[in-house]
Amino acid sequence: MSIFLAIDQSTSATKAILFNGSGELLDQIAWPHDQIYPRPGWVEHDAQVIYKNTLRAAGALLQKHPQWIPEINCLSITNQRETFVLFDRSTGEPLYNAIVWQCRRGEALCSKLEASGYGQRVHELTGLKIDTYFPASKLRWLLDERPDLRQKLADGSALFGTIDTYLIYRLTDGQVFATDHTNASRTLFYDINQLNWNTELLQLFDISTHSLAEIRESSADFGQTNLDGLLTHPIKIRGVMGDSQAALFAQRCFSPGSAKVTFGTGSSLLLNLGTEQALDAHGSVTTIAWVLYGRPTYALEGITNFTGATIAWVRDQLELIHSTEEAEPLATAIPDNGGVYLVPAFVGLSAPYWRSDVRAAITGLTPASTKNHVVRAALESIAYIINDALKQMESEAGLQLLAIHADGGATRNKFLMQFVADISGHIVRASRLVELSAFGAVMMGMLGLGIVPNLEQLGQLPAFYTEYKPIQNPAEVAALLAGWDKAVRQVLNP
Repeated sequence: MSIFLAIDQSTSATKAILFNGSGELLDQIAWPHDQIYPRPGWVEHDAQVIYKNTLRAAGALLQKHPQWIPEINCLSITNQRETFVLFDRSTGEPLYNAIVWQCRRGEALCSKLEASGYGQRVHELTGLKIDTYFPASKLRWLLDERPDLRQKLADGSALFGTIDTYLIYRLTDGQVFATDHTNASRTLFYDINQLNWNTELLQLFDISTHSLAEIRESSADFGQTNLDGLLTHPIKIRGVMGDSQAALFAQRCFSPGSAKVTFGTGSSLLLNLGTEQALDAHGSVTTIAWVLYGRPTYALEGITNFTGATIAWVRDQLELIHSTEEAEPLATAIPDNGGVYLVPAFVGLSAPYWRSDVRAAITGLTPASTKNHVVRAALESIAYIINDALKQMESEAGLQLLAIHADGGATRNKFLMQFVADISGHIVRASRLVELSAFGAVMMGMLGLGIVPNLEQLGQLPAFYTEYKPIQNPAEVAALLAGWDKAVRQVLNP
């Protein structure tokens, strides 16, 4: 029996997961890490802790299932994409905390570049927008704040990488300094047309060209690892992919027009465009879905930066619930939202608004409002934000979606999945394999190892989902959407 080990390094935790060749999740262990908030709007992770947690999670899982160790074919990696690390070339150890995709410390530079007219050129080269969601402006901020790190990056003693690059470097004892196209394409340094780093972009952000990783296809060879001695023999690293693209791949969205939503801390909508780009998009961004056999597949992406994190905020900051599982029964204990809306602009609004300067608000509160209304409004806000991005993508791609493929932890919330179906007017097919991003990376590993020869046979692997059809009265949906639009306008134009 073939067994595949995957690492899913997400915003909140590091998971080690074992799959069999049919995509059945055999077992998993997660190790959470702290969110570090040095200032309002700034978000960091301790990259040293992330590496240690990778080994802890993998070690605990392997210790639990020693009988499967001889059957493990490879290690696959999926990761939070835009989070980056500067690390030491000699030791691999981080030289500064990882700066997280949610962090807004690059806003001033982004505003300056936009005002100077660079937005269109950057979009033409990258498919993206000049936004602090992506690493470039935050790396520039870090190098301006720390001239010692700028010098290290310039002389090559420090290396820049997204989380996949950092983990691969450490797991291979510095033998492999590489990334894949899906992660590279999220940096604002990557030319989406030439499929490589772009000198013009690096010069724009004043970044050294000497410390960037080699870009490989997701199914390529990324070296070998014994997981820092956890294994008595090395295994190959195959299947490296940013988490959202990995979920698109695992959903078998191989054809143009197929789309998925990954519900995570933030949520990412990806719509397969095939070999054609959509560089005229304004509310969405064009990104690399994957590169296989030297050929790129593009996708249109709508990014929402605070969806699942909204429920975590209700739990951790407002303390209205003790666990995310409590949200659904509280929301369904009342017949409607009572006119209460939560606009989750905690770190600005991303697609399709792209307003980093606005902040969150709860509107429509009355003396009759209860915590149930606030919790329900938080859940509903996820669907509204997803719908806004989805409608923008449909318009820009000129495609009519027939269904939404959903994955991520929030798919367990039946109220939310049904509300997404009702608000969007689309069938929602929620994968019952929650760890879909990890399995997408494993599928890439299967291709790389030749275990599965092509996409057609990958598409024949079992896929299990729960289907939600729109059932709410159209007039009620229209009223809800009107209330949402009013709440958003209050945030955008206070």
